[in-house]
Amino acid sequence: MNVAQLCSRNVVSVRKTDELMTAARLMRERHVGYLVVVEPDFAGSTLRPIGVLTDRDIVVSVVARERDPRTLLVGDVMTEKPLVLDRFDSVVAAVAEMRRAGVRRMPVTGELGELLGVLSLDDVLDALAGELQNLSGAIRNEQRIETALRP
Repeated sequence: MNVAQLCSRNVVSVRKTDELMTAARLMRERHVGYLVVVEPDFAGSTLRPIGVLTDRDIVVSVVARERDPRTLLVGDVMTEKPLVLDRFDSVVAAVAEMRRAGVRRMPVTGELGELLGVLSLDDVLDALAGELQNLSGAIRNEQRIETALRP
C-alpha cells in the first residue's frame, strides 16, 4: 500500500502571507492542529507545499515567547521546506521517515510536487486496525468452519 491510497485528501491550507490569527481561527473552526502552507506553482494551476504550521508552532514560537500573534503572519512562524512524501512511497517507509523526523503528519505530493493530501499516524493506525480486524476475523471464521465440518 502506498501513501496516496491512505492519506487524507481533505487538507486545510493557508498562505504564508495570511495573518497568524486567521490561521489559528481556521484551526479552531476546522478542528485541526496542522495546516499546510501552500503557494501556486509557476503555471498557477496547482498548489505546492512550502511549509507547515502546527498548533505547537504557535504555542512554542508565539505564546511561550510572549509575542503578539496579531502582529505576525503565518510565514513568521511556519516550518519552512517541510519533509514531504511522494504519492508512491510505501506506508512502511513513510512511518520510518516520520519516526526519524519526529513528526506525526506529512504532506503527500504528486508528480509535479503538487499537494495531494496529508498522511497522519492516525491514518496509518486506522488502516492497521482494519487489517488486524480482518486477521482476527479469519481466525474466528476458520474455527467456525472447522466446528461445522467436524462436530
